[in-house]
Amino acid sequence: MRHTLSVLTLLFFSCYSLERECLPFHQGKFKFTQIINGEMKSSYFTRNATYEIERFEGAIDTATIRWVNDCECILTKLNPTSNQDKRPIQIRILSTEDNRYKFEYSLVGDSKNKQRGTIEKIK
Repeated sequence: MRHTLSVLTLLFFSCYSLERECLPFHQGKFKFTQIINGEMKSSYFTRNATYEIERFEGAIDTATIRWVNDCECILTKLNPTSNQDKRPIQIRILSTEDNRYKFEYSLVGDSKNKQRGTIEKIK
């Protein structure tokens, strides 16, 4: 009985594990949409092995990208304009599906203030 219960528990949890195919999202062109001050806004960015270049409302921002593992990376802005911009951002991909991934992000060392979002790969 105990063995059967263990097998059933294992099957239950394995059926509901989130898929994470992160390597296809290391490079490409992406779109991130979020609500800012009650208004839906989108930013677009291009990512290669070394840099991430973001375009948002006419402004361009460049950051270096360092992959810690297949599903986690650290972004560091090249030209920060404030003390907060000087702090690197830690990104962790939580799940992937087709051309999208769900992720959480926070300033490095500030795990209490994590945010979540979804990014769509457009090319």
